[in-house]
Amino acid sequence: MSSEVLAVVEPTPARRLIGVGMMGGLGVLLLYVAMNSGAALGALLFLVVVGCVSLWISVRLWQATQDRIELTEEELRTGKGIVIARVEDIASVDRGFFAFKPSNGFVLRLKTSGSRTWQPGLWWRIGRRVGVGGVTPGVQGKGMADMLSGLVAVRAGRLEAGMRGR
Repeated sequence: MSSEVLAVVEPTPARRLIGVGMMGGLGVLLLYVAMNSGAALGALLFLVVVGCVSLWISVRLWQATQDRIELTEEELRTGKGIVIARVEDIASVDRGFFAFKPSNGFVLRLKTSGSRTWQPGLWWRIGRRVGVGGVTPGVQGKGMADMLSGLVAVRAGRLEAGMRGR
């Protein structure tokens, strides 16, 4: 097996700016409303908390989308080398309309659980599910999902052929 990169999913600069701008703008707007309204203490506290969380998410989104996702024959990893999932551990790839997946992306169902991780706008992992996508182009996500489906099918075929040979 080679470690040649087969497919890449990475956010475009315009999508990054729009995503960060929307989240940051929401945070600023909520804090502005909180400071300039005569709202009750509960509503004021709610506006401040949600505004600060929105600003925090916009910073995390900016940091996370500096990276990219690469697919090799063995693994799905970030450009920084963090392994998201090994191909042999992928049970299925779902990019259907009703799948709980990121925008312009797909979801993987793994055979084993992993630690919870969230890189907003790029990927997340909760238990046995991994979501890829967000502020990434849909064409790249679709291509990677199709390649992953093929790799999973090939590995399943090899496994079945190996079992029949015994």
